[in-house]
Amino acid sequence: MAKLDPSSTLKRLRNRYRLVVMNDDTYEEVVTFRLTRTSVYISLSMIFVLLVGLTVALLVLTPLRYYIPGYGTRQSQVQLQMLKMRTDSLEQSIQYKDRYLDNIRKILNGENPVIKDTAVFKVPEHEVSKD
Repeated sequence: MAKLDPSSTLKRLRNRYRLVVMNDDTYEEVVTFRLTRTSVYISLSMIFVLLVGLTVALLVLTPLRYYIPGYGTRQSQVQLQMLKMRTDSLEQSIQYKDRYLDNIRKILNGENPVIKDTAVFKVPEHEVSKD
C-alpha cells in the first residue's frame, strides 16, 4: 500500500476547485464558487458548531428544558422530596402496625409473641397511665 506523503496531502488540501451552479435549460452560470478542501472542512465544522450551539441554547433558554428527563423546576424537586419522605414514613408505620397486629394474633392464639426490637413498641409517655 502506498504511503501518503505529507506534502502531497497539504497540496491536495490547498488545491482550488470551482463549483458552478448552472441553469439546466439555458446552460447559463447562475453562481460560481472557488473552493479548497480546507475551506469546505472549516465551513462545515463551523455550521456543525453553530447548529449544536443553537440547539443547546434552545433547550436551555426556553421552556423546552422541562421535557428533558430529570430536569424540572426547583418547586417540583422540593415537592418530590417531600413526597418521598412522606412515603417512607407511611411504609414504616405500616410495618410497625403489621408487627403489632401479628403479636396481637399470637397472643389471642395463646402463643408467646417474639419481640425482636423493643424500640418499635415503645408507648408514648402521654399514653402511659400512672396508677
